[in-house]
Amino acid sequence: MLRVAVPNKGALGEPARTMLREAGYLRTSRGNELVVTDHENDTEFFFLRPRDIAIYVGAGKLDLGITGRDMLLDSGAAATEVLALGFGPSTFRLATPANGPATIEQLEGLRVATSYPGVLAAEFARVGVNAEIIKLDGAVENAVALGVADAVADVVDTGSTLRQAGLAPIGEALMVSEGLLVRPTAQEPSRAGATFIRRLEGVIAARAYVMVEYDIKSEYLDKAVEITPGLESPTISPLREQGWHSVRAMVTRSSVHTVMDELYEIGGRGVLVTDILACRL
Repeated sequence: MLRVAVPNKGALGEPARTMLREAGYLRTSRGNELVVTDHENDTEFFFLRPRDIAIYVGAGKLDLGITGRDMLLDSGAAATEVLALGFGPSTFRLATPANGPATIEQLEGLRVATSYPGVLAAEFARVGVNAEIIKLDGAVENAVALGVADAVADVVDTGSTLRQAGLAPIGEALMVSEGLLVRPTAQEPSRAGATFIRRLEGVIAARAYVMVEYDIKSEYLDKAVEITPGLESPTISPLREQGWHSVRAMVTRSSVHTVMDELYEIGGRGVLVTDILACRL
């Protein structure tokens, strides 16, 4: 039986559950379980603290897990990124008071509070900065006001919490994070694991693409195909009325309105857009 770790809460929890349901898993889950056995898919799901998932997976106790890139790197676990899942985006930033250091180099000899000491230590080592790392479990933005640290390093979404604490990010983002699927570094996915990965890839593709269908006169068909080339090639069928064709192609969701405008301008009619629930590319 395939064993998979899922975040039990936080910014990754519900998006992970949603993706799994779209992939055909956890259909009977109530949302408050610690362990769910999905008999239909011969898979067991363990709902764990997001920070612990990479450790369990890296130790080989679980076959796959969903966690964040920040937590994977901070853990130092022997786990490897398999697939970026496209949800839970955030950045890892240094932040200081308005009159504080303005660059990472100016943190030399100072105290920096963080919940991600592994990530921060690796960055300090990379740039050759010797600073004291103060490890906190959360709410690091208060560390400067309380005199515990001179600066902080934390995962930032909108930055509003930092601003409320009188802090502002400095320098470039140290890391960009998002939800990931991870596996043990020393263990290739099993056949069931490979199927699980393909299903999630199918969900990601289905979210990224839509299906566009339209009618076009034969004389404009080549131009239309340039606008909607599809993945390999569009599906083209002659219509009953001579001189017209029906075209069907996958188009990226982000470009669909531009594509519709361009098709209409060259004579495309009956342009329809439908969601893709699942696919395999």
